Amino acid sequence: MTMRGEQSMEDNPFAQDNHSMVEGQSGPKSCIQENLRMVEREIQEACRRAGRRRSEVTLIAVSKTKPISMIQEAYDAGIRDFGENKVQELLDKIPALPSDIRWHMIGHLQRNKVKYIVGKAAMIHSVDSMALAEEISREAVKKGVEADILVEVNVSGEASKFGMTLEEAPVLVEKIAGLPAIHLKGLMTVAPFTEHPEENRSCFRKLAQIAVDISRKNIDNNGICLLSMGMTGDYSVAIEEGADYVRIGTGIFGERNYKAI
Repeated sequence: MTMRGEQSMEDNPFAQDNHSMVEGQSGPKSCIQENLRMVEREIQEACRRAGRRRSEVTLIAVSKTKPISMIQEAYDAGIRDFGENKVQELLDKIPALPSDIRWHMIGHLQRNKVKYIVGKAAMIHSVDSMALAEEISREAVKKGVEADILVEVNVSGEASKFGMTLEEAPVLVEKIAGLPAIHLKGLMTVAPFTEHPEENRSCFRKLAQIAVDISRKNIDNNGICLLSMGMTGDYSVAIEEGADYVRIGTGIFGERNYKAI
């Protein structure tokens, strides 16, 4: 029997009575397993076109706003990596689901909430400042753990998105390299929303190139090799351009229901 995660109120000051989230909601039978089969076929096809092994790509099921019952269904279908945007929601879900889930923090992270997720998130994808990296490092040292992070890069330059510019990213990487208890694993970007995935190919290609450029500098503590890019509408193109993590929510769980939590 799989053990559930354990968590106290002190660990999760945001805890509340989210009965509907924890227990799930009644309704028509979900199509999660079929959706996962379709996504898996697309991933395999994209890997084939790019000459990559399927094992090189990790599927992160983006479970934000989704009830526990739906996440459990995806888990039962073999998914082990899940992504959340909000600290509160991540903390609420951890004790209600199997302990071997790898949780990814993919949303914007405020420094005052870092202490609640360091040691709980397998990867923090959204490090977008030196101040945030320093806070993660301090908390990891305090807890005696190692924190894996990605630097978020705003490749598209959209004002509505977080992240460093392409010019700023290498500078931040060099600064982060000297921090203790932190492992910089790669880069992340959120491409523009589009109905035509090919329009985002240049965005993904630019992120891959900046990662190559940074790696050539041989910076200490620089493990820049992983790329987190591509979502439901464009993950096939992202894989063709070198994505190691693809973050898929709607393609697995359907449209978000913000009333579910």
